[in-house]
Amino acid sequence: MGTGIYNNLYDVVIAGGGVSGAVAGIAAARNKANTLVIEQSGYLGGTLTSCGVGPMMTFHAGEKQVIKGIMEEIVEQMMLRGYCPGHIKDTTQYINYLTPFHSEGLKVVLDDMLKEAGCEVLFHTFIGDVKTEDETIVALTVCNKDGLHDIKGKVFVDATGDGDVATFAGAHMTKGRESDGAMQPMTMNMKYCNVDADELRKHIEEKKEEFPRMIKNIDLMYQTERLSFAGFTKEFKEARDLGELDIQREEVLCFETNTPGEFIVNTTRIIGHDGTDAVSLSLAEQVGRKQCEQLDKFLRKRIPGFHNAALEFTGPSIGVRGSRQLKGNYTLTARDVMDRKEFETVIAHSAYPIDIHNPKGEGTESSFVSTPGTYYSIPYEVLVTDKIKNLLVTGRCVSATFEAQAAIRTTPTAGALGHASGIAAALASKADDNTNRVNVKELQKELMKQGAYLDL
Repeated sequence: MGTGIYNNLYDVVIAGGGVSGAVAGIAAARNKANTLVIEQSGYLGGTLTSCGVGPMMTFHAGEKQVIKGIMEEIVEQMMLRGYCPGHIKDTTQYINYLTPFHSEGLKVVLDDMLKEAGCEVLFHTFIGDVKTEDETIVALTVCNKDGLHDIKGKVFVDATGDGDVATFAGAHMTKGRESDGAMQPMTMNMKYCNVDADELRKHIEEKKEEFPRMIKNIDLMYQTERLSFAGFTKEFKEARDLGELDIQREEVLCFETNTPGEFIVNTTRIIGHDGTDAVSLSLAEQVGRKQCEQLDKFLRKRIPGFHNAALEFTGPSIGVRGSRQLKGNYTLTARDVMDRKEFETVIAHSAYPIDIHNPKGEGTESSFVSTPGTYYSIPYEVLVTDKIKNLLVTGRCVSATFEAQAAIRTTPTAGALGHASGIAAALASKADDNTNRVNVKELQKELMKQGAYLDL
C-alpha cells in the first residue's frame, strides 16, 4: 500500500475497525465505494479481539432473529471454519440466545471479508485531528509509523466508539448520564483455559438455590454446547468481607467461548474513570489489572472448576461501555426502546435490554421490553447530525440517551448500525456527499438486499 494512501481521495473513510467499523467497511466497499478503514490496533474486531469481550449478545428477540445481514455472514463464516458454534441458548436466560466465538478466528474472518469486499485497511494508526471547511470534513490527521499525515475523503464514518472524529470535527456531543455526567463502569475481562465445566455444572445443580438466575433453567446446562453462569454471591461476599476482594460487584459472571473449557470472566468493575481522558484511561488499566489479580486468587480458592485453570490473559485492553454520544438529528430514548416505537426511517432492530452497570458502585439494573420476544427499532437520524454534512456516526456512540445507549451498545446491534452506516456512506459519496440527504428508502432497500432484517 505504501504512502500512496495519503495522496488518495477516498469515497468513504472509516475511523475504527471494531465490529461496527469493519461491517461498515464491508458494506461501503460492496456498494462500489473506494473505502479505507483506519484502526489503532493491529487487527480488526474492536472489543471482541482487544478487550476479551464475548459472547456476542444478542441477534434474537425470543426465538426470532432480528439482526442478520453482514453480521450473520460473519457468524456463518466463523462456523464454517470451526470458530463458532452458532447461536446457542443462554444458560443464564438473561437473554434467549448468545453467540460464542474464537477471537483469533474472528480476526482472520474479518481480514478476509474486508479484503474480498475490496476495502483497504490501515492498522496501527491513530486519529489525532480532523480538518473541516464549511461544516464539512475534508481530512483526518493520523499518526503512525509514517509520522503525521492527512487522509482525505468524501464521506467519513466515526466508528471509534468514543465519537473522536465527531468531537474533533465540532459536532455536538454529550457524555455520560444526563443528570451528573457519570459513565458506566469499565471492565477488564479475563480469559481462562482448562476450566472444568463439568465440575461447575455439577456444583450449580447441587446448589441451585444459590443461583437465582439459573434455577429455573438448570437442564439448559446439559442441553447447550457452552456454559454461561452468574452467581457465587455468597463466596463473593465472604471474600469482600475478608478483604480479599475490593470489587464493587455482587457476583461472578462467566461465559464459555467457542473452545470447550475456555471461559471469559466478566467481573471486574472500574468506577469513576473516563475513556476519553488519556490519564484517566491509563489509570483505569492499572486498576483493572489489580482487580484481575485479586479475582485470579479468588477463583482458584473458592470457585469449583478453576483450581487447575490457566489464566490466558487480562484485557489486553480495558473495556469501555460508554463515553461520548452524538447529539444527532434524533436522540433515541429509553421510552422509545421500552415502547418499541416504530420509525419510518428504521435501519436496525434489537432486543437487548437496557443494561446499566451502576456508575457509582454495586448493582446492575436491567429493563426488558414489555412483551417478551418483541424488539425495538433504531432510526437513521441517530447516525447523523446537521452540524457536519458528510459525517456518519456508528456503534455505541450514536445519538442516544444514557439509558437507551445501555441497550444498543452490544456487538450485534453495533454491527447492524455499521451495516447501515456503510451503505449510507457509499450512497452519499455517489450523490452530493451529504449524509443528511441520503434517501433512506433506498438505504432500506439496499440493506434488505444485503440480507439485513427490517420490519417494514
